[in-house]
Amino acid sequence: MELKEIESAIEGILFAAGEPVGVERLCLALEIDRATADTVCQRLSDYYSYERRGLRLLRLENSYQLCSAPSCADAIRRAFESRRPPRLSQPALEVLAVIAYYQPATRAYVDQIRGVDSAYTVGLLLDRELIEECGRLAVPGRPIQYRTTQNFLRSFGLSSLEDLPELPNASPEDGQFTLAMQAGLARLQEMEAGPPGQETAAVPAAAEEGVEPL
Repeated sequence: MELKEIESAIEGILFAAGEPVGVERLCLALEIDRATADTVCQRLSDYYSYERRGLRLLRLENSYQLCSAPSCADAIRRAFESRRPPRLSQPALEVLAVIAYYQPATRAYVDQIRGVDSAYTVGLLLDRELIEECGRLAVPGRPIQYRTTQNFLRSFGLSSLEDLPELPNASPEDGQFTLAMQAGLARLQEMEAGPPGQETAAVPAAAEEGVEPL
């Protein structure tokens, strides 16, 4: 295939998918190598930005996805205002921050850090596919471990977990831990406002901080 044909094919695949598509899948579908796929995706990304098109091409670790351009945020918001889900609640952001920074994490670990039962909020985050189960911890009871998903990366405008704001070296045992988590949470809240043009991940408001229903 010629380069232009590859560009058109990748554009069509990503548009039709409506979700991240692994670069390996693109390579298999188009019978091209990884370097060619990455190069073409970068060309498309540069083209959308330079020409100020209504689309942007995001790289999410080893996947690519089309999304709307930041400059179209207001128009898109007005067009779909009735469909816009509620923002993440404070408890949901707290749970998500703990899992994002300390994954894989068990619910008991989240509860220990927050000081309240997080079962309800963990369930909501699972329903919204912002976190997922990733095995069990090798201790008595074998509690489930959780990690963030690609939907989390997409919703917060991150290419990978390496793009998370850095936290100072801290652990639950030292005095800087609470301040570090508050700083990370504040940065996540800024991200949760969402890069313009992207739909913000949302979870229905959970219980008030400190008391969460089971």
